[in-house]
Amino acid sequence: MNDQAQSIQVSGSDVEAAIKAGLVQLGLTRDEVEVEIIQESSRGVLGIGSREAIVRLTEIRPAREEALRPESPVEPVAREAETMTPVFVEAETAPPVDAGTTPRGRTEEEILAMASDVLADLLTRMEVEATIETQVVKPRNTGDGTTLVLDLRGNDLGFLIGRKGETMAALQHVVRLIVNKEIQQRVNLLVDIGGYKARRESALRKLALRVADQVTRRHRRIALEPMSPYERRIIHMTLRNHPTVTTESIGERDGRKVTILPKS
Repeated sequence: MNDQAQSIQVSGSDVEAAIKAGLVQLGLTRDEVEVEIIQESSRGVLGIGSREAIVRLTEIRPAREEALRPESPVEPVAREAETMTPVFVEAETAPPVDAGTTPRGRTEEEILAMASDVLADLLTRMEVEATIETQVVKPRNTGDGTTLVLDLRGNDLGFLIGRKGETMAALQHVVRLIVNKEIQQRVNLLVDIGGYKARRESALRKLALRVADQVTRRHRRIALEPMSPYERRIIHMTLRNHPTVTTESIGERDGRKVTILPKS
């Protein structure tokens, strides 16, 4: 086990928002970290010179080990990759949840209820008020697994989404980690906030089709802006059966992007 305390630097619209975002990423409570304010937020004048708050959160090891010591080693959860399934889909590389039940006999509804309780507990620790709507989404494509969706609804939840959805992805990772350990199986569990991912997916599908038309007319490739693996996957799946264009991912790490190009 790594004896070095975790420490991260996080930004937010104000100090409290930055702290809450950091707690989600670390999977800790306010009492389990030491907070160092590096920069206070400022609105500037007429929006000019505005800046976000920056804080550093450092794990207090004794409290962390006492509160979260696992009974057995936790199996690492695979990061989202190019192989994840589309549409409410950031499935890890693992057997998907079968229709109705899992190999251990738990129904999708039971797993979803468990995940909802885990998420509700995290929100309570973060002092965030929100309701959780649950949904079992059946696959659109052959070979894809069922997706279990937890959609947060409430006021002023934008800070939980974060820059390009990074805070929301961290929250989802923590919930998945806890649920996967409990049932000893990886499930395609998705955390959304106010339907953000559903709206983003719809916008990306429209973008993919619009750019595909431009590529077809001009007969020249067009590169999109850098995207996350989840977003690139949506573009690829939207155009995978397109009659006149194909897609490929190029670039490295955060700069990786989808290029749409004519077939042949």
